[in-house]
Amino acid sequence: MSTKLERSKIRKRIHWRKQDTELTLLALPTFIWYILFSFLPMFGMIIAFKNFKISGNFISNVINSSWVGFKNFEFLFKSSDAWIILRNTIGYNIIFIILGIVLPVMFAIMISLLHSRKAGKVYQTMMFLPYFLSWVVVSAVGWAFFSFDKGILNQFLVGIGQEPMNWYMEPQYWPYILIFLNIWKSIGYGMIIYLATITGIDSTYYEAAVIDGASIWQQTRFITLPMLKLVIVMMFILAVGRIFYTDFGLFYQVTRDSNSLYNVTTTIDVLVFKQLKTATVGMASAAAFVQSVLGCITILSANWIVKKIDSDSAMI
Repeated sequence: MSTKLERSKIRKRIHWRKQDTELTLLALPTFIWYILFSFLPMFGMIIAFKNFKISGNFISNVINSSWVGFKNFEFLFKSSDAWIILRNTIGYNIIFIILGIVLPVMFAIMISLLHSRKAGKVYQTMMFLPYFLSWVVVSAVGWAFFSFDKGILNQFLVGIGQEPMNWYMEPQYWPYILIFLNIWKSIGYGMIIYLATITGIDSTYYEAAVIDGASIWQQTRFITLPMLKLVIVMMFILAVGRIFYTDFGLFYQVTRDSNSLYNVTTTIDVLVFKQLKTATVGMASAAAFVQSVLGCITILSANWIVKKIDSDSAMI
């Protein structure tokens, strides 16, 4: 009798309901999008192992191109500047990940503590606006500041009796400039995510804490931050998965491809773009393949470490 009851329960569980149909229809556009733009393009990964040339029909060219093995990967690892490129790519991303979590969380908590909702919305909008700006626009604004002849900074230096500087030939300043611009542009997006999580926290927790005499700092430490932990870990894991990628617009357009800044601004993405002027499509595909594989390894490793520390916070 017990086995029959268990079987009937299982049948009831797997019974297709109207709600399942509605949810499936809602998920169908996203499913189709992933098939078309995420899974089908994976066929093109074989270009990294072929001597591919753009001419005629794409699919037939991919199939008929000759295999070259790992030859397309050589330019990444045999480059004399491989260490500099890898150092820049990983080094900048580590700083971006740390500051990209700490600062948005801090600003989200501060805005959530404002008594004036109107002021909070104004600050959110002001901090979120740079996220929508193109790096081309940011590059133009940067030129207005760093131009040698008419730049605002050089005009200020001349005004106080100092010699003007050619900022695009001074590599020692650009790591700080790039870090500042990246945080300035992305902090609003991260802050909105954390602020939405804070808004969803049950207010009764804070009311009980106030009754018990908890200060603002104690409420933040023992209520807000623990409630944000899952979102922080998720954002961290996703960011680690892109540690071998960099924002091409930030490192190429903002710096205006200055050769004097090569050692502090050249990353894997910038190198691939420059190589395309003389290299083949296969080399660019090889670089993207390496970035994807390493990104997958790092995101799985980060998730594994998080799972070992706190299994409830892991994504998988």
